[in-house]
Amino acid sequence: MRVAGMIRYTVLLITLLSTWFVAQTFFDRSWKAISLRSWLGLRSSLAGKQLPQHKCGNKKSCPENHFAFRIISGAANVVGPSICFNDMVLMSSMKNNIGRGLNIALVNGTSGQLLKTDTFDMYSGDINKLDTFLQEIKHGTIVLTASYDDAATKMNDKVRTHFVELGSSHVSKLGFRDNWVFLGAKGLKNKSPFEEHIKNDEKKNKYDGWPEMLEMEGCAPRKMD
Repeated sequence: MRVAGMIRYTVLLITLLSTWFVAQTFFDRSWKAISLRSWLGLRSSLAGKQLPQHKCGNKKSCPENHFAFRIISGAANVVGPSICFNDMVLMSSMKNNIGRGLNIALVNGTSGQLLKTDTFDMYSGDINKLDTFLQEIKHGTIVLTASYDDAATKMNDKVRTHFVELGSSHVSKLGFRDNWVFLGAKGLKNKSPFEEHIKNDEKKNKYDGWPEMLEMEGCAPRKMD
C-alpha cells in the first residue's frame, strides 16, 4: 500500500508540475504575443502619420505675414528651372512657361497674388524687352528670378542696374552660363538676403560646360505698408 501510495503521490506531483509548466509557458507566450502586437500596432500607427507638409515643400514653415518660396535654377541646358511662391508653382517645365535665359515671376507683395511671368533669352534675344519689363515693375512687387542655360550674354549695365535696385548683390558679377537665383522687390531699401550665384568654372563645373543647379528656399516678408 505504501508503494502504491508513493506512486500515486509521485504521479500527482508530476501532473501538477506539468500543468504549472504548461500554464506558465502558455501565458508567457501569450503575453509576449499581445505585447508584440501592441508594439507593432503602435509602430504602425506612428508610421501611418504623415510628416507635416510645408508650403512649396520647404524644410520648415514660415512665420505669420511671410510667404514661403522656393526657386530652382536650370541644370545645364537640359532641366528647366522652377519657381514656387506661397505653395503655388508659378513657373516650371510642367507649366510650359519657362525658357532659356532669365525666368521671372512678379507677385503682389501684400496679397501674394501672381501678377505676371515671362522669359527672356539672354543669349540671342532682345535685351530691350527685359529692360522695359523691369522698368514697368510697380513699387511693392516681389520679383523672383531663376536662370536657365545662359543668363548673361546679352546683359548690359542698364539691366544690371535695374536688378541692383531690386536688391541684387551678385548681378554685377553674372557671367556666361553662370547659375543665378534671386528674390527681390521694387522699393527695397536694403540688399536682398535671398540670392545665390555660382560661376561657370571649367575646373569646378558639375556638368560639361555648366555649373551645378542652384536651389534656394525661404520666407519672404509680406509688405505691410
